[in-house]
Amino acid sequence: MSQPATPADSDPRNVLIAGLNEPQREAVLTTEGPVLMLAGAGTGKTAALTARLAWLIQNRLAWPSEILCVTFTNKAAREMRERVGQLIGPAVEGMPWLGTFHSIGAKMLRRHAELVGLQSNYTIIDTDDQLRLLKQLITANDLDEKRWPARQLAGLIDRWKNRGLNPGDLDAAENEMYANGRGQQFYQLYQDRLKALNACDFGDLLLHMLNVLRKYHDVLEQYRSRFKYILVDEYQDTNQVQYLWLRLLAQERRNICVVGDDDQSIYSWRGAEVANILRFEKDFPGSKVIRLEQNYRSTPQILAAASGLISENSQRLGKTLWTERHPGDKVRVIGVWDAPEEARRVGEEIERLEREGAPLDQIAILVRAQYQTREFEDRFISIGLNYRIIGGFRFYERAEVRDALAYLRVIAQPADDLAFERIYNQPKRGLGAKALETMHLHARRRGIPLAAAAMEIADSDELPARARNTLLTLMRDFARWRDLASEASPAELLRTVLDEAGYTAMLQAERSAEAAGRLENLAELARAMEEYETLGDFLEHVSLVMDNDAADETEKVTIMTMHAAKGLEFEHVFLPGWEEGVFPSQRSLDEGGLASLEEERRLAYVAITRARRRCTILHAANRRIYGQWTSSIPSRFIAELPGEHVDQETTLSGGASLWRAQWSEHSDPFADVARAQPSRTMTRGPGWQRAASSTYDPAPKRIKEATRSAASFAAKPRTDVAPGARVFHDKFGYGTVAAQEGNKLEIDFEGTGRKRVIDSFVKLAE
Repeated sequence: MSQPATPADSDPRNVLIAGLNEPQREAVLTTEGPVLMLAGAGTGKTAALTARLAWLIQNRLAWPSEILCVTFTNKAAREMRERVGQLIGPAVEGMPWLGTFHSIGAKMLRRHAELVGLQSNYTIIDTDDQLRLLKQLITANDLDEKRWPARQLAGLIDRWKNRGLNPGDLDAAENEMYANGRGQQFYQLYQDRLKALNACDFGDLLLHMLNVLRKYHDVLEQYRSRFKYILVDEYQDTNQVQYLWLRLLAQERRNICVVGDDDQSIYSWRGAEVANILRFEKDFPGSKVIRLEQNYRSTPQILAAASGLISENSQRLGKTLWTERHPGDKVRVIGVWDAPEEARRVGEEIERLEREGAPLDQIAILVRAQYQTREFEDRFISIGLNYRIIGGFRFYERAEVRDALAYLRVIAQPADDLAFERIYNQPKRGLGAKALETMHLHARRRGIPLAAAAMEIADSDELPARARNTLLTLMRDFARWRDLASEASPAELLRTVLDEAGYTAMLQAERSAEAAGRLENLAELARAMEEYETLGDFLEHVSLVMDNDAADETEKVTIMTMHAAKGLEFEHVFLPGWEEGVFPSQRSLDEGGLASLEEERRLAYVAITRARRRCTILHAANRRIYGQWTSSIPSRFIAELPGEHVDQETTLSGGASLWRAQWSEHSDPFADVARAQPSRTMTRGPGWQRAASSTYDPAPKRIKEATRSAASFAAKPRTDVAPGARVFHDKFGYGTVAAQEGNKLEIDFEGTGRKRVIDSFVKLAE
């Protein structure tokens, strides 16, 4: 059973290895001892890993149930199972330990739940349940959730669990990250509450099992004995807890094969640590490193450009990709004047490719940040070019953008009930379901919009005093914003509304990468509004954009982030926004220093190697930020591309070659971060402060005459509830009308005294 393959078994005519190149075949046949399969982009690592797994089973080196095969996604696990099934037939069904880290961790934990204080039928809570639970704990412990948001605490707990840290493992610095030194306390409260509920979150699935394997040696020996071989896909994306878990299981037999590419480690923000793959040989002395370097995807020109760029990184194991394909076109670098020209240029290039017969679904635009998609969406809508957003929503469909648009819609059209209902309690104002029910009831009875109903209810006793005052403040804000809309530019109006409504502060308080990205999207929304003279014009434009039919099955250009594109490939790839501060991201550099710079460079490498035939990089000389034109300089990554594999095209003085010379003057690549910053960048400090020297000075604007205010819906008073009438109110009971002013009644109730109510909420007493 455990004998190595014989020479006859390793005959290259064997169906399992017949189609593999020599390094791939070596990775399959080296079955004993630790193996690092260093697989470059497009080098067929999935084929090699699948063949190795099938080889172990076909040659009876292990039963299917004795192999642990770990992937990162359910999709990858399904693909692995299907491919192995095609090679060895139904034997693949006997592989209970082929799956994601989380699925395998959950299966193990079901067997040993009692060792961590759980029952085997424990519940795995999702993100919404986690946030709800944390909010309960924050409230119960007299902490201000607005200042210390539950989402921030959830992010910290997730990070601690990714690093394999229990509450007692936090040091002073980690403890200080939440509520001025109460991080450990709330982490422990959260874990205790989960156990009381017989529940765990996704981070617990591996952390609990790591604790079990460390504490209970008999359990560890059980799994070490069971797993004769361990295979791990995408090893460069493992976090600390996954690394520690794998190392414990593999230390005795040492038959572990990991597949990965240190040059494609781009998920540190999710906890991935490139150091795990870099130190594999140290963790497993005597391990064999097999480099898969023959690329089956891209042309030599594209590979050479990408390889030259990534060679600037110091933290890498090193490999040289090559291909037998025709040399193809050089990587193009195009300099344009501004972002609108960038979108126009890409649109023209795509239309040319389409005329030449290129399928639209083989064309991709890969951006560094989601806010960059807006310019392309608007342009493609205007020229009728079909597109789709992968890995996220279209720009105007993103939650924060829809929230902002809802505020604007209520300002422009107070009768827009759908918009008002979306944001009456966003951000949270203490106006819950009961307040909304009361507003709906009154609006239906009077035949008026929700906003008008809200204004009337705010001037009555229908709601508790706190909710009433909150609603009154909101309605007064809308009245003020409506007046402002006739004087300020649409962009200035948006910034004011988001600030005064507390929406900006809500996102800033989260202190997470996700919240920062949402602020960037709102900044881009404001920038888009600067092109429109009136709020009505802009909202009409948005309606036309949103009408783009996403359901039809025609070919579409793909727009997505570079991170989401990993693992995909396209014939033609456009990479816009290669400017300092945009890419590399200034926020990433500020937060992570040199390590983040190297990860940004790995991201550039991933982006370029998505292209099979043509890769086009664009950079703009100017970006408009907060109403002010800002000069930008090309990304340092452009200067690092080997000149012999790049075609420069620019109308800008000096071109990219000028910047190549400028960047090369500095010996320390990270020192450039401080030396060559644009005056402002798109990603730095994504708040809403206006530029101090803004050149944007809009003339007064007027909303379209069709805009109506809440006053347009003045209610007609009832005539059957005059003073002296006896009435009944669902909340206050029986009473007598003392005074009437329009549709407002002063009523002396028998149990609660005099109250001010709206006539639609009372009926004549029988």
